[in-house]
Amino acid sequence: MTYTRIRDLREDRDLSQKFLADLLQVHQTTYSSYELGKLGIPAEVLCRLADFYHTSTDYLLGRTNVKEPYPKD
Repeated sequence: MTYTRIRDLREDRDLSQKFLADLLQVHQTTYSSYELGKLGIPAEVLCRLADFYHTSTDYLLGRTNVKEPYPKD
């Protein structure tokens, strides 16, 4: 589920894998491996993706279907 969600979010915004890889400071092949589920996504990268997409890590992980991020205290 995680891999599908990060791909869908990227495609919905017409962003390239290269753009996200540069943003996350990883190689494009590494980012591609995240989307394909061939490589686990480190917690730091997952948090950066959630911040970038204005959602929660739980949404990216498939633990909730609510896209809105949690309120910050």
